[in-house]
Amino acid sequence: MHTRLKELLIEELNLIDVTVDEIENDAPLFGDGLDLDSLDAVEIVVLVQKNFGVEIKNMDEGKVAFQSINSLVEFIKERQG
Repeated sequence: MHTRLKELLIEELNLIDVTVDEIENDAPLFGDGLDLDSLDAVEIVVLVQKNFGVEIKNMDEGKVAFQSINSLVEFIKERQG
């Protein structure tokens, strides 16, 4: 799931010059990591719902899920049951 999620982020967020191998599983998605912004967060919410059937309902859930690829994968797996 990690690789698929990275591929989706690169594709959907138009991360030019970023490859799957360059995205560390535990690196922050925002700030020093991929340097994503609040608009990217909205796109990730849509991306996760569309591709994994999991809804990120509010900012509290987003803060937990958006810490890294690892945390986002864990969030999705928990919600998928």
